[in-house]
Amino acid sequence: MRFNRNALAFWLAVGAVGFLCVPWYALDASVLSTVWLRDFTGKGNAPALLQGWQHGRTWLLPSGALLLVGAWLLSSRLDRSLRAYALLILGATGFLYTLGQGFAIGAQGWSFETLARAFGPLTGNQLGMGLGAALTLSAFAMLFALGLAERGNFNGDGFIAGCIVAILASTAIFTFFPVLNILVSAFEDDGGAFSITAFLGRFTQQKVWGLGCLTGGPRCGVAWNTLLLALICGAGTTALGLAFALVVARTNFRFKKLLRAMSILPIITPPFVIGLALILLFGRSGVLNHFLEWSLGIEPSRWFYGLPGLILAQLLSFTPIAFLVLIGVVEGVSPSMEEAAQTLRANRWRTFVDVSLPLMRPGLANAFLIGFIESIADFGNPIVLGGNFGVLATEVFYSVVGAQLDQGRAAALGLLLLGFALAAFFAQRWVLGRKVYTAMSGKGDSGLPTPLPENVRRVCYAAAIPWIILTVVIYAMVAVGGFVEQWGRNYTPTLRHYIKAFGVESGANGLLWVGTAWASFWTTVKLSAIAAPVTAVMGLLTAYILTRHRFRGQSAFEFGTLLSFAIPGTVIGVSYILAFNVPPIEITGTALILVVCNVFRNMPVGVRAGMASMAQIDKSLDEASTTLGARGFTTLRRVLLPLLKPAVVAALVYSFVRSMTTVSAIVFLVSAEYEWATTYIINRVTNGDYGVSIAYSSVLIVLMLLIIWLIQRVVGTRRLGRRQGVAPTVVGQLGAA
Repeated sequence: MRFNRNALAFWLAVGAVGFLCVPWYALDASVLSTVWLRDFTGKGNAPALLQGWQHGRTWLLPSGALLLVGAWLLSSRLDRSLRAYALLILGATGFLYTLGQGFAIGAQGWSFETLARAFGPLTGNQLGMGLGAALTLSAFAMLFALGLAERGNFNGDGFIAGCIVAILASTAIFTFFPVLNILVSAFEDDGGAFSITAFLGRFTQQKVWGLGCLTGGPRCGVAWNTLLLALICGAGTTALGLAFALVVARTNFRFKKLLRAMSILPIITPPFVIGLALILLFGRSGVLNHFLEWSLGIEPSRWFYGLPGLILAQLLSFTPIAFLVLIGVVEGVSPSMEEAAQTLRANRWRTFVDVSLPLMRPGLANAFLIGFIESIADFGNPIVLGGNFGVLATEVFYSVVGAQLDQGRAAALGLLLLGFALAAFFAQRWVLGRKVYTAMSGKGDSGLPTPLPENVRRVCYAAAIPWIILTVVIYAMVAVGGFVEQWGRNYTPTLRHYIKAFGVESGANGLLWVGTAWASFWTTVKLSAIAAPVTAVMGLLTAYILTRHRFRGQSAFEFGTLLSFAIPGTVIGVSYILAFNVPPIEITGTALILVVCNVFRNMPVGVRAGMASMAQIDKSLDEASTTLGARGFTTLRRVLLPLLKPAVVAALVYSFVRSMTTVSAIVFLVSAEYEWATTYIINRVTNGDYGVSIAYSSVLIVLMLLIIWLIQRVVGTRRLGRRQGVAPTVVGQLGAA
């Protein structure tokens, strides 16, 4: 195991650039504008060395001294063990000190009274950290990672060690810190003092845990409602996602492409659009109620609001996510294993139940987990269709922005949601156990997938065909809504909604983007395009680490990557405002906070999709690559990534479209400069301008379909060395003979 001196030199150079060459503190303008170069030595623009030397911020100088000590470790004469421990100590000390001084000293001097009493008053102050601090912190983190590799952890692979440290550090800063910041308030009373009594009072309210629906009362508590809805949604989305994946991968269904398109549409739609369309179909004044009143004399009612409407809306919204996770898993089942079962005289039903389905178990478990967590964190559908059926996500929202203004109650309910997610996470791990689900090895597989049993095929068709019809009806109504005067009332054709939102005029200096929606449109597209690849890379790297390496604290690491997904977006949004509105990380109101929120909110889907696909890939492929001298990065790039293309597509597609259509967290983080598409639509809906809202939603749907097609073209499909198609049935073989 040879020490990677080049990596150490590179990260020391990165730290030196951060400390000596670029602004240490955040700038009002972008650092890429280079305006700061005109006043390089100024108090707001200077790097850390000048800040400490000229402007009295001497607490920054120890970070530079630690980097200077790191240069000593480049010597080849040092003992490996000594260098490893020195790197660990240097990296940990530098990272913790640099981050700690940012928390200790803020815009008003000392941030804590304890420090002021211990060290006396501080005349200086500092603002939020900028590019220089970020580079220096990154350098110290990577020095720590190199120390782990030099010590022999992760087989001495610096790439794996660096990935783990980077993901841990970023997850701790952008997930654990803001969530912990708001959840601590669950244990604070109105005066800010720690109080178990205050927490128990919020946690055990009748509105949360009441069982009135079972004892003759009007309704159950929101906790039971949330759990019931989540279980139904998790099971339903998994079953439907599996049915669609089987139809696409294991049948000769004539409309596969249409099914793929229809199954993707709900996740590229703003969350409240499906709810509004369902209200027009099934609501009190909807098409179905009008038809029943006309044909059977049944008086219109509000039967659809509450649990029935939420179940249908969440199944429509979240089944595509299960499909994206399961399609790669279904395609990855080895035909040779199925043929071996048939050789042993198993019929198609026994082959499907005893061979194919067990190999899909990782995908099924991951799909259920995602569906369950999506349901408990859903905000858009309950706010539109919930009626008297309250859930935890809407209770959190009303606690924060309603008349209650009770941040502690919102935090307590968020803690309950986290408990539900934690229970589902460990239940999923218990179901999978330590069994092996390998279905792809280094050998080619020339077999054809076994046709589905006739009864399974019929069930899958019975699920797929009504889904296609219902989805076509819903989106036809959405498409029509943008071209009529008033959706649901006045159907006079018009283009004024599109002109108002996306109008373009010709001026003396060229085209003028006069439509009111252009600013939010370009902001959303640009920042979502930045967030999507970062999300996919971090998600798949995390999946690779979790499935291919074993280390202490792995379960905690895995759950940490899932944490932001389990907390409702309303809690995430508020926690980000509280955590990142003051130094040392002062990014509220910037584009960065929108990108970061989307990355860490959507990353878990990439993790789960990657883990489901990697569970089917034989580890002997990794071992063969390592035997031939390849390091972790080369093995991942040359061996595993070509087999993970479905997971890559799923991660990219999901992260991009969810960034484009997110609402619950983003609504707290947008600013006058950075308005999001969904917040623009919500404002139009609030003002009763439904035509513009639907027109904007239609444009987003078309755009995201084009982006999905582009991602699939760029990433491509994996080649498994198998023949394409489905094996003919016995009847088909006899007919051919």
